[in-house]
Amino acid sequence: MPSHADDLSVALRLADAADEITRARFRAADLVVDRKPDRTPVTDADTAVEDAMRSVLAHERPADAILGEERGGTLGAGRTWIVDPIDGTKNFLRGGPAWATLIALVDEGLPVVGVVSAPAFGRRWWACAGGGAFGTFLEEAPRRLRVSGVASLEDAYLSTTDVNAWTQYHSRERYLALAEACWETRAFGDYWQHCLVAEGAIDIAAEPIANAWDLAAVQIVVTEAGGEFTDLSGKPGFDHGTALATNGRLHQAALAILNG
Repeated sequence: MPSHADDLSVALRLADAADEITRARFRAADLVVDRKPDRTPVTDADTAVEDAMRSVLAHERPADAILGEERGGTLGAGRTWIVDPIDGTKNFLRGGPAWATLIALVDEGLPVVGVVSAPAFGRRWWACAGGGAFGTFLEEAPRRLRVSGVASLEDAYLSTTDVNAWTQYHSRERYLALAEACWETRAFGDYWQHCLVAEGAIDIAAEPIANAWDLAAVQIVVTEAGGEFTDLSGKPGFDHGTALATNGRLHQAALAILNG
C-alpha cells in the first residue's frame, strides 16, 4: 500500500486553516446565515472555509479533484479531496460547540486520509491508510485510537443524530428496536458519534441519511481504529447515503435488527 503521509500533512494544514476561520466566526454577532434548496443552513463561515481549503489544494495538489458540500464537484475514479467545511452547521450557528471540519482524500473510491477538526472542543482526530487512527485533546500528545471491546448489544452504547429522520428515511421502528436492545442511547450526532466509536467511548453510531462529505473522513478514522463502517444494508463505503459505524464485534447484530 502506498504511503499517504505527505497527503496527511496537507490535510492537517487544511484543518489548521479551517480552524483559524471557524474560531473567528463562531458566535460572531454578524454571522450571515442562508438556507440552501434542501432547507439546510449555510453560513458565511462554511463558504469561507471551503474556499480557503480549495485555494490551498489548488497550490498543493493541483491535479486532484475536489468535492465540497458548498461548492460542489464530483467524486472521480482517481484522487478526490472531499471536504465538509462545517459539519454540524446547525450547532455552529446557534452557538453550540459540537461542529467540525471534515477533510478526506479518496483514492480509487477508498478513503486513504481523514481529518476531523473540532476546535470548539479542542479536539482533532485523524487517520491514514495503514497508519492507524489518532486523536488529541487540547495540548495533549496524540494518542492512538482503538474501538471498544464490547461484544454484546445489551452492553452497548448507541448514538444517532436525529431520531425523527429515521421515520422519513429508513424505519423509526427498526431504530427503536436497536435502541431497546442496547444498554444506553444518546444523540451525539454528526461527526462526533463516529469519532466516539473510534476512540471506544461508544460502540455504535447509525445514520439513516448522510452525504459523502459527512462520512468519508470518519470512515477511515473508524476503520483504522479497528472498527467497521458500512451503510445500513451492510455494504462497505461512505457514499451510499446511510451509515453504520461500530466496534466491529456488534456490526452484524446491529444490521440484523435494523433490517429485520
